[in-house]
Amino acid sequence: MSTARKLSGVMIAGLAAWLFPILAFAEEAGGGGAGALVAIGSGLAVGIAALGGGLGQGRAVASALEGIARNPGAKDKIQTPMILGLAMIESLVILSFVIAIILTGKV
Repeated sequence: MSTARKLSGVMIAGLAAWLFPILAFAEEAGGGGAGALVAIGSGLAVGIAALGGGLGQGRAVASALEGIARNPGAKDKIQTPMILGLAMIESLVILSFVIAIILTGKV
């Protein structure tokens, strides 16, 4: 028996072992699956908002530090707008978190 046939047999057996327990825990028809979708959606919303906020804050701080490194005398003119920008970025993440809590409370 070739290695490819053995590997395909193991993969099929593994897939079957992975899929059949799902059928055992399947929900009956007419069950309330909408609440789970709201919970998943709010979790995704917070995760994506945190990812975007983290990337935005990283770029803002990197640019500010690069500007300060090039011209240390402009530190005060760079630092205040950077902090305001970071606060605005973070407020969007907090807003998505609040919306997710409101949606999850309606489950």
